[in-house]
Amino acid sequence: MDTNLIFIILVVLIALIFDFTNGFHDTANSIATIIATGILSPINAVLWATFFNIIAFLIFKLSVASTIGVGLVNASLVDTYFVFSALFAAISWNLLSWYYGLPSSSSHALIGGLTGAAITKGGTSALAISGLFKVMMAIFLSPLLAMIIGWLLYPLIERLAKCLSQQAEKSYYKYLQLLSSSYLSLAHGGNDAQKTMGVIAVLLYSNGFLGEKFFVPFWIVMACYLMIALGTLSGGWRIVNTMSQKITELTILRGSCAETAAATVIFAATDLGIPVSSTHVVTGAIASVGMTERLWGTNWKLMGRIFFIWIVTIPVTACIASLLMLADKKVV
Repeated sequence: MDTNLIFIILVVLIALIFDFTNGFHDTANSIATIIATGILSPINAVLWATFFNIIAFLIFKLSVASTIGVGLVNASLVDTYFVFSALFAAISWNLLSWYYGLPSSSSHALIGGLTGAAITKGGTSALAISGLFKVMMAIFLSPLLAMIIGWLLYPLIERLAKCLSQQAEKSYYKYLQLLSSSYLSLAHGGNDAQKTMGVIAVLLYSNGFLGEKFFVPFWIVMACYLMIALGTLSGGWRIVNTMSQKITELTILRGSCAETAAATVIFAATDLGIPVSSTHVVTGAIASVGMTERLWGTNWKLMGRIFFIWIVTIPVTACIASLLMLADKKVV
């Protein structure tokens, strides 16, 4: 077996490790609200989310994987070290932000790594501007849309609940959150796992393993859904603690509205082939339901720290990937 093939296999494994870190880093997106409201225990919540992460492959087309694979950077510039640099940058940022319990975006960490590697290798012409424009617009619009939907949904659901008896209301709330949580876990698996699919597929495509036309083989689809589910199963408890307890006080109704709002935005983005940050979307939705009764129902000091992490994610990971690419040039 030649060294190039060994390196390709190694980078595929690193991509799956990134997918795993994406799962445990973003576990909080799927389970924070259902844990905070006491509907499920932490272990049962993780198992619940893992199941819906896995079955996402039955629901979604692979439009996000195509965007990541050939819609952000010039695929002709992609080689094995290029992908390695992007993945190393994304994994490093995931682990750092997880350690400090900050809900940053695995998606944008990967996008930052890809763009940094691309600019270093081919200049700004290496970027697919239309694809990046969609992603950049989604960075700002997706959490904003989730905030608006969550804020509008809360009084509607609350009004419906008031029409029920006290006993029926308790059952209604419980099943509502189980439904909204599964909806969000499905959306999370569908959008996030596809990012790693795109990376692995473009790596194989650039090395001539997929023929002349880019596509995502089924084994890559299943491997990525399995790895993100295993990551979810491991639980990212530091970030779960931040999102479930520190942003706002979550009731069952607020949690359900936040999950439903976030999942709706992620579903729509996945259908359009836009890789959004489930972390950004869920955090925005949680913040909005905290404002439904009073503006200061949300911890804006913490939100300020989170916003800062969101802003620096792409530049930092782009710089890390760029430095790795420059190091390779110096060695060569």
